[in-house]
Amino acid sequence: MGVPQVVVVGRPNVGKSSVFNWLSGRRLAIVDATPGVTRDRVSQLVELGDRFVDLVDTGGIGVEDIDNLTEHIEAQIQMAVDSADVILFLVDTRDGLAPLDQEVAKRLRYVNVPVVCVANKTDSDTLRPQADEFYKFGRKVIAVSAKQNRGKSELLEAIIQRLPELPADGEEESAEVPTMKVAMVGRRNTGKSTLVNTLAEAERMITSEVPGTTRDSVDVRFEMDGKAFMAIDTPGFRRGKSISTDLDFYSTHRAQRSIRRADVVLLFFDAGQRISKVDKQLSDYISQQYKPCIFVVNKWDLMAGSMPTEKWVTYLRDTFRTMWHVPIAFVTGQTGKNVKALLNHSQMLFKQSLNRVPTARLNRLVKAALEHSPPPLYRNRRPKIYYATQVATQPPTIVLFCNNPQALAHPYRRYLLGVFRDRLSFGEVPIKLYLRRRERSDTRDEIDAKVE
Repeated sequence: MGVPQVVVVGRPNVGKSSVFNWLSGRRLAIVDATPGVTRDRVSQLVELGDRFVDLVDTGGIGVEDIDNLTEHIEAQIQMAVDSADVILFLVDTRDGLAPLDQEVAKRLRYVNVPVVCVANKTDSDTLRPQADEFYKFGRKVIAVSAKQNRGKSELLEAIIQRLPELPADGEEESAEVPTMKVAMVGRRNTGKSTLVNTLAEAERMITSEVPGTTRDSVDVRFEMDGKAFMAIDTPGFRRGKSISTDLDFYSTHRAQRSIRRADVVLLFFDAGQRISKVDKQLSDYISQQYKPCIFVVNKWDLMAGSMPTEKWVTYLRDTFRTMWHVPIAFVTGQTGKNVKALLNHSQMLFKQSLNRVPTARLNRLVKAALEHSPPPLYRNRRPKIYYATQVATQPPTIVLFCNNPQALAHPYRRYLLGVFRDRLSFGEVPIKLYLRRRERSDTRDEIDAKVE
């Protein structure tokens, strides 16, 4: 179970970024009266009681961006809504119910996660009747004021009540492993559908095709050696400037959504073609989503004997230097050669992404890493890490509590990630690492590694 996402959405200039900063306790999002200031999503790990959540700020829905980025903003909003566990629908009490509010409400009408209507800028009790007008949307309304610090406890309680339930102790480890969803992505004509057809038509597999909606790719359920799988066949990606029709546009977004839905992503390459800019864009998107991935060099039968596998491995490693942990498979989708081994390796990645490490073991490992290679001095002082904990799976998510997160530079964070990858059961999957400042009231120090 990943870190739950709480997504703030609404029309432009209702105070989404102000509420985001208010709830996160830090000034992370830019606050400005100009509509459209927030474009990309901004996220922050926030502790609510004994739970951690990813609080996500989004651009204003319906804004006409002056730099012609409206389409990009809308895509970012849709991505956030798709991944949300709780949605905060922000409205402006002072402005009252606006036509764009109704458009936002319409977009949220059919989402399958809890939605809370948050009436911001309710700066005094006299404005409460105006906030109550938003009950017309048929949702609970919580009146708050980020500026005046009003209604925060009620809002936090509403969020906590709507978060997904945590599994009981031991339940996550003992529960039956769910059906693994594998997304097949890549450029056009790299053999994705051929491999899916090979899987579906093999005698040892049971298949049932479930056509997706107009915004989804096709899911193909099958079994291999008694284990259930879900293959997500996606449209081939094209470069942005090559997207000339609505069909191409929606195909690209369906493929991106399939990556977000997947447990493991298979990124296909044609053994007879060079790596392209599209391949690099795809790998970047997979990395941004923290998805376990396998590089699949398909149609290898055409190259066997004329090119050693080591040459392609070197080519991939040199091209995707930040994804050195990603395994590489050489297959022939048409004949099924090495396909079973590919699926077995996918299962290994899936299980790695579900693993949990006991807190005591994690802290011992962090202490050993600090003693072996202390963090560099920051302003003539040595940064201090007090304790670590894994707060989620899929992806494995680790939080380090320290005295100053900024003091731990990115090279040292990469070092710690490398230690986790080498010494824990996360060797081939992405790891999410958060650094948080320890609260003054928190005296916990499990590491106690004072390295001078």
